[in-house]
Amino acid sequence: MQIQINPGSGVHISEALERSILESLGAIDRRFGEQLTRIEVHFQDTNGPKGGVNKHCRIEARPRGLDPVLAENTAEDAYDAARGAARKLERVLDGRLGKLVSKQRSSHQPPEPGI
Repeated sequence: MQIQINPGSGVHISEALERSILESLGAIDRRFGEQLTRIEVHFQDTNGPKGGVNKHCRIEARPRGLDPVLAENTAEDAYDAARGAARKLERVLDGRLGKLVSKQRSSHQPPEPGI
């Protein structure tokens, strides 16, 4: 699985922020990495120099053979925005891909013995 981090205007991707993003996406990689081709992380500073809750993070995951999955979060800093978006993405992927895994498992189980 490929991870691409795209800074937006007003957001600098430092090494520390990149490590934090990769750490936040670690659980997703462990659970769904085999089913995903790529994750793209996009940032935007929504208020410019005014400050406040203005760092927006959008994470898009691309599951193999399915439409992309998107999660977004806005926070005071890019670290919190990325962590929140990663948590949301994990829940969305669990709902989408978790159902597929359950269906695959149930279709491969032997029939129950008759009474």
